[in-house]
Amino acid sequence: MSLLKKIFSAGGGRDTVPIFPLKSVLFPDGLLALRIFEVRYMDMAKACLREKSPFGVCLIREGEEVGTPAVPHEVGCLASIVVCDMEELGILKVTALGGERFRLASTTTEASGLIVGEIEPIGAEGPAPDAPGLDACSTLLRKLVAGIGEERFAPPLRFEDASWVSFRLAEILPLRNDVRQKMLEVTDASLRIGVLYRFLRQQKLV
Repeated sequence: MSLLKKIFSAGGGRDTVPIFPLKSVLFPDGLLALRIFEVRYMDMAKACLREKSPFGVCLIREGEEVGTPAVPHEVGCLASIVVCDMEELGILKVTALGGERFRLASTTTEASGLIVGEIEPIGAEGPAPDAPGLDACSTLLRKLVAGIGEERFAPPLRFEDASWVSFRLAEILPLRNDVRQKMLEVTDASLRIGVLYRFLRQQKLV
């Protein structure tokens, strides 16, 4: 029986999802470009497309992206494939969209080397329109998005949303991956905006 079940059943609770450990952090509503060539992940991508199911992206805690299964961080982000193409034989080019965050409750590793995680969902953050620093962060983000190109971001662009603004800044700014991971793990948008705002002030960007 396939372990790629529908994520987050109506009753809530835990479910299983294949895990793709990477040396990058995926945030909710973020776009992730992947070049997949290992058999375990090719099979995973095909199954996700067939079953219209997401996979989980976790920052690597120990190990490498290729070869022996890496040890992932406990908090990751669901990813749904939105674009898939095989321009080159044996290499699958995928663009995935970040969904809800999750916490790994346990993991198992299949014979193929694919990690499968039992996950607990991390609920969406509530609105924080009065988050200190939001206006300045949003103004800077508008400039950054205009410079990078709006097509590089999944619509809609929500510059008034503290969660969306802070996640986009966390993925754009030149932060270490361990810092990005901490930003992913924070469950309060006001706190995340506050941390990023202080960083931007220190760098004299706002």
